[in-house]
Amino acid sequence: MREHGPSVLVAALSSAFGVALLQITNVLSLIIASDPVTGRSSTVVPLMLGLVATVFMVIAIYVGAIVTANTFATIVAGRTRTIALYRLIGSSAAAQRRAVAREGLVVGVVGSLIGAVVGTVVVAVIVGISGATGFLPALDYTYLEPVVVLPIATVVLTTWLASWIGSRRVLVVSPMQATGAAVEASREEVVGRKARNGIAITLFVVGMGFLGLGILAGLVTPAGVLIGIVGGVLSFSGVVLGAHLVMPPALRLVGRLFGRSAASRLAAENAVRYPERSSRTTIGLVIGVTLVTMFAVATESYQAILRAAQEQQPDVYEGIDTVLLITVVVFSVLMGFSALIAAVGMVNNLSLSVLQRTRELGLLRALGFTVAQVRRMILTEAAQLTIAAVAVGLVLGIFYGWAGAQSLLGATLEQPGLIVPAVPLALVAVVIVGSVILTLAASLAPSRRATGVAPVVALAVE
Repeated sequence: MREHGPSVLVAALSSAFGVALLQITNVLSLIIASDPVTGRSSTVVPLMLGLVATVFMVIAIYVGAIVTANTFATIVAGRTRTIALYRLIGSSAAAQRRAVAREGLVVGVVGSLIGAVVGTVVVAVIVGISGATGFLPALDYTYLEPVVVLPIATVVLTTWLASWIGSRRVLVVSPMQATGAAVEASREEVVGRKARNGIAITLFVVGMGFLGLGILAGLVTPAGVLIGIVGGVLSFSGVVLGAHLVMPPALRLVGRLFGRSAASRLAAENAVRYPERSSRTTIGLVIGVTLVTMFAVATESYQAILRAAQEQQPDVYEGIDTVLLITVVVFSVLMGFSALIAAVGMVNNLSLSVLQRTRELGLLRALGFTVAQVRRMILTEAAQLTIAAVAVGLVLGIFYGWAGAQSLLGATLEQPGLIVPAVPLALVAVVIVGSVILTLAASLAPSRRATGVAPVVALAVE
């Protein structure tokens, strides 16, 4: 169960996020309803708050499911020879996949229950401290609303489903792989999977269509964000499913920045030789950067538009300053939860990827590579993965953040129209630096352990 520790953490964070978000939304709704100004004059703010809470919870659970599926795919890739051995002695692929799915169900139940407790405690502490300091009014807040069961049950189901999807590789493991080294699918094999590639492209195109429809609907009603989130989920699912098509070109372009030394050239080739391995490693970071950037852009745009609307319609948005401040603070904390979910997945996948290449690294050592060269190759490869993932994530994050703010708030202005995305450059810089630090932390320790094994021993690793 040790290898599932990060998956339990992801499930717990997703559950804590959903539970805390619903409870915080209830707290803010109670504050708005009890305020003599906003409680009478504004029905728009509670509506937008509820929509934002729904959107954020769906995003958090969706991200958790994507990260979990990616993690289980990485775990199954590392178990290929073990699974093949079970196949060799009579076990079926379906039985092996059911075993992995059962692990996912246990992970979901344990993680969601832990997260529910943590989320409730965090909200109770925050509200208690805020009430004691006078930041929040002293009201009769409750934390046992039946609605909190929704994120708990959803996290259990999505984690189980994610483990089932992530374990699909089990179906193609043959018994003969128990007698030799398991090999990742080559670029030609991956590109040749017409059905999967077709589904990925279809999801992306249909999702972008829904996003466009949500943006247009947002010019009339804030409910346009509900259409937009469907488009965001579908289009990003297409990006994740088709990551083996998206990431190799970006990696090849970035690889040219690192010179022509043996370690650099080998790192560049490793990054594109096995697209599935590279995409599994990078997609976690893409998710993290996309998520943080999207929330940052959406929050910045959220503030800018509401303040502009307040200037245009002061009677409707009277007294919104306090609510806006509280909302931004709360959602900034919750954004940190989402970033942590993606960071855990990225670090886990990169660490597993390095450790699962012990045989490959042992072969390089046997062919004459020094420990320093191998480590330089791993760090160069990690740097390529980081730069490519951050670039893709920033582009996606800025677009999704703008689309979310536009579809939610486009109708609030006196003269509805398209807005300019507000990009907080300081936070973007923090995202880039944080991604570099995470990548180094995730690759240094595993590479040290992998290169610390003698070449003969490494080549004998099962």
